[in-house]
Amino acid sequence: MKSSVELYDRNMLFNVLRDSWRQVESAWKKIDTGSIDTESISNIIITGLGGSAICGDLLANFLREELNISLVINRNYTLPRFADKNTLVIASSYSGNTEETLCAVKDALSKGCTIICITTGGQLAAIAAANQLLCVSLQDGFQPRYALYNSFFTVLRIFQELGLVPMQDSCVSEIISMLKSTGSELSSQSNRALDMAVNIQGCIPVIYTVSGLNDSVGRRFKGQLNENSKIHAWLADYPEMNHNEIVGWETVEASKERHCVINILEESMNSRVFARIEIINNLLKEHKIDILNIQGKCSNFKSRLLECVYFCDWVSYYLAILNKKDPGEIDFIHYLKNKMSEVS
Repeated sequence: MKSSVELYDRNMLFNVLRDSWRQVESAWKKIDTGSIDTESISNIIITGLGGSAICGDLLANFLREELNISLVINRNYTLPRFADKNTLVIASSYSGNTEETLCAVKDALSKGCTIICITTGGQLAAIAAANQLLCVSLQDGFQPRYALYNSFFTVLRIFQELGLVPMQDSCVSEIISMLKSTGSELSSQSNRALDMAVNIQGCIPVIYTVSGLNDSVGRRFKGQLNENSKIHAWLADYPEMNHNEIVGWETVEASKERHCVINILEESMNSRVFARIEIINNLLKEHKIDILNIQGKCSNFKSRLLECVYFCDWVSYYLAILNKKDPGEIDFIHYLKNKMSEVS
């Protein structure tokens, strides 16, 4: 595997992934939010795309028991109609040049929203400076999707500084320790993430998560399989998939494609949801569908959530190498951006 990594990973993203804990340490620092009036905030919108939006999805799961106001993740050119002067908008763009996010910020300005920008620079930083908006600088030098921990813990710190959530320092310390130990384990020559990548290779992964609990992990995993591994993947949530997608499996044996189900489990899930998963697993096994499970081992929910994200990142990385693909290459995305720049 080492020789294959050296051959296909041209930017040595292996090291970036292994050292993800360093991003957390870098991001978890004092942020001066004194210019933000929290008294009038009644809802929060995190607007961004791709890796910059995933941190919002993760925060919605991560803070599900602690955040007392509505949090909406926006992946569009405009904000939802309800956005107004009582809305806190966090505009997240690693490059600072994401077209949709820039348009959404202009919409937020027109609606009188309170705005915080997080970026490494670009046009977003320029808009923030021109409009005297709080702009938090991210550590640069990463590909956006490999900067997840940078973005995530920056926004989490903003929430803490604004008093929107309880102190997170102890939890963050635990997560740093988890990322260190897990990174050491999963960067070894033989490990469970590599084993899962071997099992996934050659099939279409169908990822199942639990709505409102760990669905962000599935969305992240799907995106990483798309971008890193260069494969398609499906994603659905329990219990919703029991009311529609389950029927699609009736014709799977006639399909020429090989599928495998990946359940992302969480020990705190509703017992009825767990029963549903067990029943579906048994049904799919009868149709010769491989079932793989991912579950965090940490003692608390928040650490388990990030543990699963990190594990899935490694799986997608190793699958890229097995597929003889550069995990950093995203040629089709660059092609689209170039073509869009020609559209007036």
